[in-house]
Parts: sequence; structure tokens; C-alpha cells
Amino acid sequence: MSPELISIFALVACFVLATTMSVNMGVLSFAAAFAVGKLAGGLSDDDIFAGFPGDIFVVLVGVTYLFAIARANGTTDWLVHWAVRLVGGRLVVIPWVMFGIAALLTAIGAVSPAACAIIAPIALNLAARHGINPLLMGAMVVHGAQAGGFSPISVYGVIVNGVVADNGLAGSPLLLFLGSFAVNLMIAAVVFVVFGGLRTARADATAAPDDSADEPERLRLTRDRVLTLLGLAALVVCTLVFELDAGLVAMSVAVVLTVVSPKTAANAPAEVTWPTVLLICGVLTYVSVLQEMGTIDYVGNAVAGVGLPLLAALLLCYIGGVVSAFASSVGLMGALIPLAVPFLATGTIGPIGMVTALAVAATLVDVSPFSTNGAIVLANAKGVDREVFFRRLMIYGGVVVAVGPLVAWLIFVLPGLG
Repeated sequence: MSPELISIFALVACFVLATTMSVNMGVLSFAAAFAVGKLAGGLSDDDIFAGFPGDIFVVLVGVTYLFAIARANGTTDWLVHWAVRLVGGRLVVIPWVMFGIAALLTAIGAVSPAACAIIAPIALNLAARHGINPLLMGAMVVHGAQAGGFSPISVYGVIVNGVVADNGLAGSPLLLFLGSFAVNLMIAAVVFVVFGGLRTARADATAAPDDSADEPERLRLTRDRVLTLLGLAALVVCTLVFELDAGLVAMSVAVVLTVVSPKTAANAPAEVTWPTVLLICGVLTYVSVLQEMGTIDYVGNAVAGVGLPLLAALLLCYIGGVVSAFASSVGLMGALIPLAVPFLATGTIGPIGMVTALAVAATLVDVSPFSTNGAIVLANAKGVDREVFFRRLMIYGGVVVAVGPLVAWLIFVLPGLG
């Protein structure tokens, strides 16, 4: 068996083991990078270590560290509760407020599961209190998080744009962001109509956001919250206007907030999403091994050999959608985009449209109850039969898996963007 096939089977084995045995795919990928790189590829230790994505590591740690502080000092609660408070008694607006806040959090740097973990409990509590369909509310949170997930300063955006740049492909960070936002917004609008969002407009209940005793404390703008909001604004300005590294800026802001209020930030390092950091860094290290071994060229040429470029592109979108419903979306994107590089090099498919389609197809399906975001929604649903809600969420996820990649292909690949 050729080294290229061995490395492909090892990648498939990593996905299968991560899905069926709940083993972190990053750990598996590091082990595979060592075993396959050494035994099948003849690579040195330095060759393997050279593939470790240090810049991505800093982005992941810096951003999640910053948002752990924001969560600890109540800044995220302040943003959410003020936004909900502004809608007054209009129930029909609440799902869209949840969509917007989730999109905002991911757009300014929160990883999608972190945004869902912040918003989903509040959203689903509101759904239970006011009789809003929990599937509607959960889907709006997830699609909102994915809508903002590819901004130029977001974790997903930085990773995808970095992979595109590293592989010498034409890229458009703005199209990636706007394309993902538009598709998720369109699907959210369909979900809102199908799952009874319009009926909430005729509801007589009021939508008081929170009647608990600690509401005044949640809505108070403290010194730490002001500084955190200023820090988030600085992150946006420094990365978008001055084009500084998002990870280094986020880490710097987090350090300032930690020095100013060390007790509040004491537990922030423990709340960094280390499993996600391990997963992404492991997968990208293994992808680097694949590149060194020539596997990327091997697979890309095989896809290009299908003969029908548009069909090959559609197959890649479906591979991304189906696998991502059960595994890490961001880890999959780190593997899929390099695999498509030789195929895109033929010039028959626009690289900007293809990359955007792959990114959208791999993240739309995160409403699946087997994905992190879907599992968060399932865990926080209130006042429902858990098994019935799981089946409904699974059916909805199945529909998105079946339709989402096709929609992405039709919108971004078929017109030949890029």
C-alpha cells in the first residue's frame, strides 16, 4: 500500500475513533502525525513539529481566555440581558435577538460552541417561560453563532483564511463572512416561519427578560465590564483597522484585564477550551504531515480525475457536511480545504466560491445533536420530553445535512466565484 493511502486511511480512522469512542481527535491526530510521518513518510521530528500551527494556537487560547474573563465578570450576561430587555414584550423579536447576539459574539472572536454555551441556556429558558418552540429557539442560536463565525477576526475565519493563504489559494475573507452570514440568515428565516415564529407575534404574554432578584446586578455596568467592553472594541479595531494579529491582541487585552482584576480572572485559564485547542492543533499538524508526504496532491488529483468538476465540488461539499455532523467542523475544514487544493489548481472551479461553499457546508450542520452546538441545545432544553426533542433535533439536523451542502454548492460554486 502506498504511503498516500496509508495516510488517508489513518485520517479516516481518526474521524471514526473520535466519533464512536469520544476520543479527542487532536490527540489521535498528533499520534497519527508521528506514526504515519515516521513510518510511512520517512519524516524527521523537525518536519513533524514544523507543522504545528503556532499562530492558530495563540488565536484559540487568546480569544477563549478573553471570553472566559468576560463571562466571569458578567460582561456577556450584561450584553445578553440588555439586548433582551430592549425588545420589551415583543415575543416575536426574541428569537432574532438570540440570533443576533450569538452572531455578534462569534463575529468578535468567541468560538461557536462558547457562544452557544453562553446564549442557549438563556434562550431556552425564555422559550420555556413564554411558550416558544424550543427547536426554533435552539436553531436560531446555532445558526446565529454560525452566521458570525467567519468574520475576519473570528476563530473560524482566521483558521480558514490562514489555511487558504498557506496553500496559495485566492481568498476573500469578506465573501467568506458575508456568504456564511447570508446563508445562515436565510435558513433562520425559514426555520422561524416553519417552527411557529410568526405565531409568537399573536401571543398575549409579555416577554420580560428576567424577573429574578439579581437582575439589577446583571444590568449594572461595573468597572470590569466597562474595561472588558473597551477591550473587545480594541480587539475589533486593532485587527480590522490596523491588521494586527487577533490572537496576540486578544491575549494582550486578557492580560490587562487579569492584572486589573486578578481575582475575577483567576479561573479564566481553566476555562480556556483546551479540548478544542488540542483538536484543532492536532488536526492541522497532521494535515501538514499529509502535505509533506504528497497526500494532498494525490487526493486532489484523484478528485480532479472525476471528470466533472462541478460534480467533484458537490461531492466535497457533501463529504464536509456529513462528516461534520458527527465530528469537529473546524477540524474538518482544516483537512478538507488542503485536500481540494490540487483540484482547484486546475482552474475549472473558482477557489473563492469553493472554499466558501466548503466552510458553509461544514458548519451549517452543527445543529445536529451529535455536534457540540446541537448537544448544548439539547442539554439546555426546558419543559420538554428529552427523547422526543432529541428525535426532532436529529430530524432537523438530517434535513440540513441533506440540503445544506447542495445550497452552498448552488450559491457559491455553480456561479464560478473566484
